[in-house]
Amino acid sequence: MTTAEFTKEVSSLQPTLRMLTHRFTFDRDESLDLIQETLMRAFLYRAKFKRGTNLKGWLFTIMRNTYINRYRKAKREKTSRDVTKDLFFLHVEDENNRSEEPTECKEIWEQVDAVRDEFQIPFKMHLTGYKYEEIAEHLQIPVGTVKNRIFHARKEIQKKLHGYR
Repeated sequence: MTTAEFTKEVSSLQPTLRMLTHRFTFDRDESLDLIQETLMRAFLYRAKFKRGTNLKGWLFTIMRNTYINRYRKAKREKTSRDVTKDLFFLHVEDENNRSEEPTECKEIWEQVDAVRDEFQIPFKMHLTGYKYEEIAEHLQIPVGTVKNRIFHARKEIQKKLHGYR
């Protein structure tokens, strides 16, 4: 497909893309930004588009992935990172905040603290915003093991909390 043909087909789908952005955002400016970035990526990766592929579906996939990446980036920017040696602040209990928590939260944290360290450390890291890959790298274990330990920590905490309900 020539560049002119590709451009013509993509341009004809712009109104459809505008409607599809409402699945992700209701803000007009954000919607226009998302369309613009989608089109930019479509033209940047035009060589990867194969003739006979559903162009609208291909563009929608680019749009969805762009939106997800933006969302994750915004979430990461709100997450604070512990850059101290050995993640000192990650493992320090914040007594000031804990004393003001409602009783139910204290009970939950007591159960989280009661979980075995092998489950507790990845679970707390995950709670504070670390991605599975980052936890795996820090603990030097496979990503699947990290996911498994977080799952088992959740199950163990849920089992212990079941008596509190």
